[in-house]
Amino acid sequence: MPKWTMIEAIRDALAIALRDDPRVLVFGEDVGKNGGVFRATDGLQAEFGEARVADTPLAEKAIVGTAVGLAMAGMKPVAEIQFLGFAYEAMDQIAAQLARIRFRTQGRFTAPAVIRAPYGGGVRTPELHSDSLEALFAHTPGLVVVTPSRPYDAKGLLLSAIRSPDPVVFLEPIRLYRAFREEVPEGDYQVPLGRAAVRREGSDVTLVAWGPTVPVAESAAAQVASRGISCEVLDLRTLAPLDRSALKASVEKTGRAVIVHEAVRYAGLGAEIAASIMDLAFYHLRAPIERVAGLDTPYPPPALEDAWLPSVTRVVEAIERVMED
Repeated sequence: MPKWTMIEAIRDALAIALRDDPRVLVFGEDVGKNGGVFRATDGLQAEFGEARVADTPLAEKAIVGTAVGLAMAGMKPVAEIQFLGFAYEAMDQIAAQLARIRFRTQGRFTAPAVIRAPYGGGVRTPELHSDSLEALFAHTPGLVVVTPSRPYDAKGLLLSAIRSPDPVVFLEPIRLYRAFREEVPEGDYQVPLGRAAVRREGSDVTLVAWGPTVPVAESAAAQVASRGISCEVLDLRTLAPLDRSALKASVEKTGRAVIVHEAVRYAGLGAEIAASIMDLAFYHLRAPIERVAGLDTPYPPPALEDAWLPSVTRVVEAIERVMED
C-alpha cells in the first residue's frame, strides 16, 4: 500500500472519479495545464482531456455558477476555488443558488456539485489566502461541509462528496497538503460523510477539532499525557451535518471539552459545538467548555500569524483550566 501525502490522495480521488463516471467534470483557475496552484490536479487534463478537466477565467462567480447549471443538468461538477478567501466573490452562487435549489423547487431539482477550496494558515500566504470561513457554509442550510485532516480521509471523503446527492463544500487544509504521509489504498473506497472519528482515546478531556487543528490537538494531548491527563481527540471531519452522537458519547465519557479551530472565535463554529454539547451532555460536564480559536481580527500578515493561530501551548493552557474544576 503506498504512503501518500494529502495532495496525492486528493489527486487520486479525482482521477478515480473521472474514470468511474463520465458525468464528472473538474474545472477552476489553473487546474488544467498547470495542474492547480498546489498540483492537486497535476496530469489530469493530459489523461482526460480539456473537455473534462478545464481551465477557467479568474472569475469565481462564473466558476460556481457554471457548476450549479451543470449539476442541475445531471452532470457531476467538481469546481475549485483557488483559495477559500476568494469564495466571497461567489457567495451569491453558493448560498443563494447552489444551497437552495432543492428547497426552492420543492425537490424537483438538485445541484450535487462539489466546491473544493484550500484553506487555513501556517504557510505565510498573502491576504485572503488563509481565511477559515467554514462557519459561513455550515450556517447555510442545504450545504454539506467537509474537511479532512489526513490523506486517507481526504481521498475517501472526496469520493463520497462527488457521489453525494447533495452539494458539498470540500475544504482542504493547506498546511496539511504535504505535512506527512500515511498509507492510502490505491483502489476506490469511501469515508462516510457526517461521521466524526476518534483519533486518540481518552478519559479526562475531549478535544474537538477539524482540519488543520487536529494535529495541534493531538500534540497537546500527547504533551499533557506525561502529567497523567488523558485527552480524547475527536476529529469532526464533517462540519455540516454535525456528528452529534459522537460529540455526546465523547463528552459523556470525559466530562470536559475543549474546542479548537482556526477561524475567529466570535460566532465561530466552536460556539455551535459548545451549544450542542450543552444540549446533549450538560449533566455530564465537570467544567465550563473552553474554546481555543483565531483572534477576532482579519487574518494577520505572515509575520504575526504564529501569534494569531491556535497553538499547542494555548490548547494545553485550556486543558489545564478545565482540569482545575
